[in-house]
Amino acid sequence: MTEDHSQKMAALAAAAASSFLTPFMGSSVNIALPAIGEEFALDAVTLSWVATSAVLSAAIFLVPFGRLGDIHGRKRVFTCGVVTYTGSALLCALATSAPMLIAFRFTQGMGGAMIFGTGTAILTSAFPARERGKALGASVAAVYLGLTLGPSLGGFLTHHFGWRSVFLSNLPVGLMVIGVVAWRLKGEWADARGERFDLSGSALYILGLVATIYGFSRLPEAFGLGLTLLGLAGIAAFVLWESRSESPLLEMSLFRENRPFALSNLAALINYTATFGVGFLLSLHLQYVQGFSAQEAGLVLISQPLLMIFVALLSGWLSDRMSPAILAGLGMGLTTASLLTLLDLGRGTSAGSVIGSLVILGLGVGLFSSPNTNAVMSSVPPRFYGVASSTLGTMRLSGHMLSMGIVALALSLYMGRVPIAPESIDLFIRSGRAALLAFAALSFLGIFASMAGWRRPEAPDLER
Repeated sequence: MTEDHSQKMAALAAAAASSFLTPFMGSSVNIALPAIGEEFALDAVTLSWVATSAVLSAAIFLVPFGRLGDIHGRKRVFTCGVVTYTGSALLCALATSAPMLIAFRFTQGMGGAMIFGTGTAILTSAFPARERGKALGASVAAVYLGLTLGPSLGGFLTHHFGWRSVFLSNLPVGLMVIGVVAWRLKGEWADARGERFDLSGSALYILGLVATIYGFSRLPEAFGLGLTLLGLAGIAAFVLWESRSESPLLEMSLFRENRPFALSNLAALINYTATFGVGFLLSLHLQYVQGFSAQEAGLVLISQPLLMIFVALLSGWLSDRMSPAILAGLGMGLTTASLLTLLDLGRGTSAGSVIGSLVILGLGVGLFSSPNTNAVMSSVPPRFYGVASSTLGTMRLSGHMLSMGIVALALSLYMGRVPIAPESIDLFIRSGRAALLAFAALSFLGIFASMAGWRRPEAPDLER
């Protein structure tokens, strides 16, 4: 085996394994939430922060850590990310209180941001253009594999060994990735070495997102409204600052001058916002309302990501042969239909009905994701591939964060800070329906963003 081939295989193994870890963890934790809530006697809003804290952390640190990787070395930042992620998983398993668990989940999200911000870039650097598609495809398949195994394996572990075993299950894979990176991956890849890191822009970005999402979760209180508005002002200040920065974290000219890029990213943000919180709500519904065990709930929830694996591969192949807009728009339409079917979710809803809705949702998301990625990446010239990939990752994580924010808002409005118990089940059902209605409305708007965001001509040259 040549040294070059060995490097490529090491990069692929590390990137694919780490791509598996993060979605596996997120979907496993959703299944374990009722058990966590029972042990720590958590109300519904606080329980949502066990999931939200990691998503929020990953969203706010993705762009800064991606930029640090470009400047100081992607392998270095990636390694720190895997170490942080794995170590935090161990600390989560050892947590003795809810604040401690939420804090360690936040730290785990930081590790995830380091992984997200550099893993795809390492693959792109290690593989030549003629082999890059297959390598990136394997990495995407690992993401869906994590989403598929998370509910079932997470449910099995929670049911038989307790929720702490979900976090401990991450340790072997994390340690394997650390070993591969330390002993087999020799490159460093710091294409922006010597350039300045925009610390002021990073601070505006982080503070703006934190204030927005935390304020969102505290609505309709006056404090929540004020904090949300302050956060939005911070995000606006970040956009203005980046537009004038000589060394920006995020290339704003892509949004201003490239309509397909801007609208396709908007469609991605809408899609992730409209779909991420569904798994959280259904996990709680199946266990609290329907009385399913964690293992049984996991087997129901697996129907969506299992279908997404095959549909995403097929839609990616089709998007090279027809307009990605048609496929992405159809995917958003199916997603909207699936969310509408979930609006009658109640005490008498059967598992078969939930599975049927999840099958349609899996079809929709799978049909949307690959063509949308193709639309984003095809809308820019090759020298902007790294920026486009990071931007799309930011849309994904920001969508996850906003989705959980909508869930937290619905829970706050209808339930307040009370535990999910027999006497509050009806309020929980109303909360879930309100969140799903918001998701369906967003998804409907996403159909038009998907269709409007694509054109076939060559990508614009933004450096002219």
